[in-house]
Amino acid sequence: MATASVAFKSREDHRKQLELEEARKAGLAPAEVDEDGKEINPHIPQYMSSAPWYLNAERPSLKHQRKWKSDPNYTKSWYDRGAKIYQAEKYRKGACENCGAMTHDAKSCMDRPRKLGAKWTGKNIAPDEKVEQFELDYDGKRDRWNGYDAASYAHIIERYEARDEARKKYLKDQQLKKLEEKNNKEDEERGDSEDEDFEDALKVDEAKVDESKQMDFAKVEKRVRTTGGGSTGTVRNLRIREDTAKYLLNLDVNSAHYDPKTRSMREDPLPDMDPNEKFYAGDNQNRVSGQALEFKQLNIHAWEAFDKGHDVHMQAAPSQAELLYKNYKVNKEKLKSQTKEDIMEKYGNAASEEILPRELLLGQSEREVEYDCAGRIVKGQEMALPRSKYEEDVYINNHTTVWGSWWKDHQWGYRCCKQTIRNSYCTGAAGIEAAEASADLMKANIARKESAEDTHAPVEERRLATWGTEVPDDLVLDEQKLAEALKKEDEKRREERDERKRKYNVKYNDEVTPEEMEAYRMKKVLHDDPMKDFLH
Repeated sequence: MATASVAFKSREDHRKQLELEEARKAGLAPAEVDEDGKEINPHIPQYMSSAPWYLNAERPSLKHQRKWKSDPNYTKSWYDRGAKIYQAEKYRKGACENCGAMTHDAKSCMDRPRKLGAKWTGKNIAPDEKVEQFELDYDGKRDRWNGYDAASYAHIIERYEARDEARKKYLKDQQLKKLEEKNNKEDEERGDSEDEDFEDALKVDEAKVDESKQMDFAKVEKRVRTTGGGSTGTVRNLRIREDTAKYLLNLDVNSAHYDPKTRSMREDPLPDMDPNEKFYAGDNQNRVSGQALEFKQLNIHAWEAFDKGHDVHMQAAPSQAELLYKNYKVNKEKLKSQTKEDIMEKYGNAASEEILPRELLLGQSEREVEYDCAGRIVKGQEMALPRSKYEEDVYINNHTTVWGSWWKDHQWGYRCCKQTIRNSYCTGAAGIEAAEASADLMKANIARKESAEDTHAPVEERRLATWGTEVPDDLVLDEQKLAEALKKEDEKRREERDERKRKYNVKYNDEVTPEEMEAYRMKKVLHDDPMKDFLH
């Protein structure tokens, strides 16, 4: 048996404790009791959470580890919502300036702000609220449902239930109304009969059945597209139990294959049977009809649009792909109808009620046409003039003829005014006369100029002097002086090339003789002369 290990301050305390326990066992000392007044079993250690079964203890105890008796100040009650304690008749000092209650100020007032508060009017004084202060224990502070009243949520449940009942009633009325209209229409089209009345009565009776009774009809719980287990869904099994299973339609082993895992039979089990009497023609029939065919066409359209550069993906954005396919079908129908209308407007509609002319209907006319042996028309049909692709007989700028109706001196023009400028304004006959007069005047001026060039007066040649003046008739150059002037010019140019040969006592003479001028002219370098490099 496990015993408690209690630490004592001294050996004397330990001895006294043992004596007290022995006296209690013998009945000579009162038993130890806990705070609740119950006797404590000394054989159960006080630190254990659960006592052994053989001690026959009433309950475990951990009184030495925590505070067992709760604080009397702690409470589990909650605020009395909406409770009022006092209704004043006039405004009191320190009350709320807006409503007049003493339990809060104007800043904390939850009433609607008044144009004139109760402080100034003294009317409609609001009652004082019941203000309570609770000191919650550890559990009370963390209890999120503390103070919750379930009755406060009952009106929300009642409102939703009433809405559901109204919706069910409305749907039921609509369904009955549609069935009655359908029955009346069928009675008008084809006569009444006992069988039809019986079937219609059954339909109406089925519609009147409460929907709640049909909710669990043929309800099957199965896993929906999960690998290794996952979320389950409710799938309605709409197959009638009296129908023959598809794998029992043809018991031949060589007939259509049945896959028991997917419960599919793609081929027709009875291909030789009359289609009008056939109830099941294989799963492939559903793949090429109804919404399956539309879905296939939608996928094909998405693929083709993606190949042409459109950002369309059936799996990534199915709504976008479906909207684009819908717009494509609408535009296609519009284009088809527009093309049909254009063709009918141009060639007519043979299916219309308009009576065609007899000539067109029978292909006959009184005009005589003669053909040759090759089928070519020889007589009876006038040759049609070919029309140009350009605009014809369009006159601009007051012209009465078109551009290109007049030709002269390798230039096109207008015949009405004989102008060769394309965008000119028409001047009419006055312009033609002015143009002719201008041409005649120009011809006269050219002839006069040519005659003047042939008989021009001889111009007297005047020889200029070497220094720029006219050369007198009696000017004679001395050959010896000219040779000396040339010699001096050469020395001068030599000195200019080499400054070392220049003398210090340079004398200048401003008087220039005709021979010196002639020598300068003869020695002068002409930069425009192509032979200047070969001189000297």
